[in-house]
Amino acid sequence: MTESPLLEAVELSKSFGGVRAVHSVSFAIQSGELMGVIGPNGSGKTTLVNLITRFVKPTSGKVLFKGETISHLPPHRIVRMGISRTFQMVKPFYQLPAYKNLIIPLYSPRMKMLAGRRYGDRNAVALDLLEEVGFERDAFVAYKPAGALPQGYLKRLELAKTIALEPELIILDELFSGLSLAEVASIVPIIEKLRLEGKTIIMIEHRLRELFRIADRVIVMNYGEKIADGKAAEVMESDAVKNAYLGTENVCK
Repeated sequence: MTESPLLEAVELSKSFGGVRAVHSVSFAIQSGELMGVIGPNGSGKTTLVNLITRFVKPTSGKVLFKGETISHLPPHRIVRMGISRTFQMVKPFYQLPAYKNLIIPLYSPRMKMLAGRRYGDRNAVALDLLEEVGFERDAFVAYKPAGALPQGYLKRLELAKTIALEPELIILDELFSGLSLAEVASIVPIIEKLRLEGKTIIMIEHRLRELFRIADRVIVMNYGEKIADGKAAEVMESDAVKNAYLGTENVCK
């Protein structure tokens, strides 16, 4: 028997006035899978994530998580069910030490529901989480105000906040954006470790070479529509995908 998908989008659409941001997009992701979402700027990728996490209301269609429709639920209820995400524009509590930014997710209703797994001294748990994403344990970076951190650490902090919720599905919205090749290379093993722990991951990315190395499959968006779905090498050979990227860097080499 085929395993039921962990998450399924069914004919998902969103229009803003006369602008059709997402149109009739359907896909399913299995538990433990890493699926990339790619496409040119303005193709509807972030709107798709906002629909899944209910930061925007769909015009039509629905989203199912573990077989249950969630597209009518507010974002905090979706988080409690086991879906968490990062954001393109990181907005930490700038005045708080980096590790204190994790106290809110560690006190969240989801973590109360999962009480007993990572409870105890939340400050210690926060420091452990930051170490997991690459903050040096014996340095003072974790104690610095978040506003004093460079972009690489802010992205790691954003990832730690997501992991702190112990989600089943993690959505990473351009996590690699603004990072150097060395910083990306150091974060990829963290993502691979999450997969070994059984996490399901959706990654929106423009850094295609790095994404293709770790993704099981990718879907390609263009003008709000899904134009391809499959293995990276296969979808990049599609004429529709080539046309969508016409005039951009040849990402297949």
